[in-house]
Amino acid sequence: MNNVKYVLPQKSSLHQIKTCDITIPLPDLKNINESKALAIGKWLMHLIDSDKCIKPNTLLPSKPELAYLLGVSIGTIQNALRYIEDLGYVESKQCIGTLVRDRNNNEFCMRKLTSKREIAINAIKKYILDKNFIINQNLPSSRSIASSIGCSANTTRLALEYLGTLGIIEHKFKKSNETGWIVKSLDFEIDKNTDENLTLVKKVETDLKNFIKTNLKIGDKIPAHADLSSKLSVSIKTIHDALKFLIDDGILMARRGRYGTTVIRMPDEKNTYEKKETSIFAPAPDTAFYYYEKTQNHIKRMIAENYEIGSKLPSILELSKQLDLSPNTIRKAFHNLAKEGYLAFSRGRYGGTFVIDIPETGEQAFKWLAVNPKYAEVYKN
Repeated sequence: MNNVKYVLPQKSSLHQIKTCDITIPLPDLKNINESKALAIGKWLMHLIDSDKCIKPNTLLPSKPELAYLLGVSIGTIQNALRYIEDLGYVESKQCIGTLVRDRNNNEFCMRKLTSKREIAINAIKKYILDKNFIINQNLPSSRSIASSIGCSANTTRLALEYLGTLGIIEHKFKKSNETGWIVKSLDFEIDKNTDENLTLVKKVETDLKNFIKTNLKIGDKIPAHADLSSKLSVSIKTIHDALKFLIDDGILMARRGRYGTTVIRMPDEKNTYEKKETSIFAPAPDTAFYYYEKTQNHIKRMIAENYEIGSKLPSILELSKQLDLSPNTIRKAFHNLAKEGYLAFSRGRYGGTFVIDIPETGEQAFKWLAVNPKYAEVYKN
């Protein structure tokens, strides 16, 4: 996997086939000696191989669309897609869909979190070795194995079926059920990188630490979220969540606006170093609190001077343009004022944000929160 290059395709640039474009006959799911998921998986592989319009990076129809077309549950479609993904035909990614893979080029793939099934696969391998099973020995039922490895029965069954495709185990009957699995090979390795707690965010957190150690030093500002997203081939949301862990760990310090997020401790060091010109700023949560409070106080004064009880306030977008603030800042201020009993929300055609009490305007924003309280105390003295 060291030579694998991760890619993050944009859904808007991908072509998705529709169920109405499928021309091959639908699978017969009544007269089969195997599970519906397996039969549908084989049908999907035939579709990918035979339809010349389906090329690498083509999106398959969504799971609900396939389920409606074939008259099965979404769970059955999910299991079928997992089966053909194991065989290298497709690759699924949350918020994007199921893409047809280029089976002649395994160098590129999408970066995903460790699935429950992958964890179960690794746990079953370990279970076989720890219990000293020998070749041709029967395994307990899938429910018994699920109880032993701490996974759900359905996840365990899917993991067993995948191990069956690898030849590690085999089912005695044509149609697999929860019993009847036999050990056929002990020639396998346990993936040490598969960890129940190793989510995609944790993987990216590790990559960010390595990036900091390799490219940055104390006091340097890290690249923008969008740049890191492109570099690590994950979404901006994943980058944001991973950076939060590094901030909580004291490796980074986040500051609002153009000041960005700065390295204040190297990942392998224990001591935190702050430059004087950066340490004067308060942490981002404190300055965010100040920013929201300042907006709330401005809206309070606006209500007291221009509105009466029962009056309807401008919309969030209108106030956003008037005050040159983001809609999210206005929304946050509205909700806080509603909690304080000044505003109420109503839905529907005649809905909106209404004044239910007139606030007093004597409150002042705590401007010292924009800087580190230690420095504010020095300047105060």
